[in-house]
Amino acid sequence: MVFVKVVKNKAYFKRFQVKPRRRREGKTDYQARRALVVSDKTKYNSPKYRLVVRITNTDIVCQIVHARIEGDHVLTAAYAHELPRYGIPVGLTNYAAAYATGLLVARRVLTKLGLADAYVGKEEADGEMYRVEPQEDRRPFRALLDVGLVRTTTGHRVFGAMKGAVDGGLDVPHNEKRFPKYNKENGFDPEALKARIYGQHVSEYMDKLRNEDPEKYQRQFSRFIQAGIEPDQVEDMYREAHRRIRESPEVVHTDKSRVVKRPRQMPKLSLEERKVRLAARVAELARAAAATQREEGEAEMVAS
Repeated sequence: MVFVKVVKNKAYFKRFQVKPRRRREGKTDYQARRALVVSDKTKYNSPKYRLVVRITNTDIVCQIVHARIEGDHVLTAAYAHELPRYGIPVGLTNYAAAYATGLLVARRVLTKLGLADAYVGKEEADGEMYRVEPQEDRRPFRALLDVGLVRTTTGHRVFGAMKGAVDGGLDVPHNEKRFPKYNKENGFDPEALKARIYGQHVSEYMDKLRNEDPEKYQRQFSRFIQAGIEPDQVEDMYREAHRRIRESPEVVHTDKSRVVKRPRQMPKLSLEERKVRLAARVAELARAAAATQREEGEAEMVAS
């Protein structure tokens, strides 16, 4: 006779501990977060900053964040939807826009901390590897790249944002293995990275599509056409945007007094009104069911 031990008994379920909420929702990789957040006790509560990069369907978010007991604190942030102010009205989620957003957050946080003059970064992006050299009086602002749950594939846009932040003067530990066109045989190609930074891949595709399929070009680049941007103007647009970002990286707050709250499309109902509405809905469904049943009976009579 074989006895099978019951593992998942009452005591097991009493001791079962659920995962954290954001782990259950698939929003946070706590193993990666722990490595980015945990600091030595000898640091005496010194903040450990992260360069948080998140990419949505319509925007790119770059934030300088450090963890506290009560939750993460955002020191400063920059968004791709701010780029139209610097002369980039379209293409706000491509590699070049990611670089510009990273550059914007770097110059913004250094300006806020009074380090903008000491650490100017690389004023002309050339795609070459660059690391900030520490000054004698103050160390560079150091932040660790936090990419969230994205797959860190070669050429991903999160590394474009990181490159923008590094060229902007931040100290972000990295190497060249995740920049565009990198492989083990040929290594790192600075010209390929430079082409992505200035949107040359976009302009080449625009030119190719305009010559081969004008109808598709009109459809796919309608916003570029509406903004009056030609393929040979894309690189100059990004160069001018980088210059303007360095000139004025400060946040421009919107005027909240001019925001008009939209009225509710439907007024809030009381409990009695909701009950009456529910009863009417149930009666309507019952009438519809009875009509359907009556039609089916008549159809059976005709068929017989």
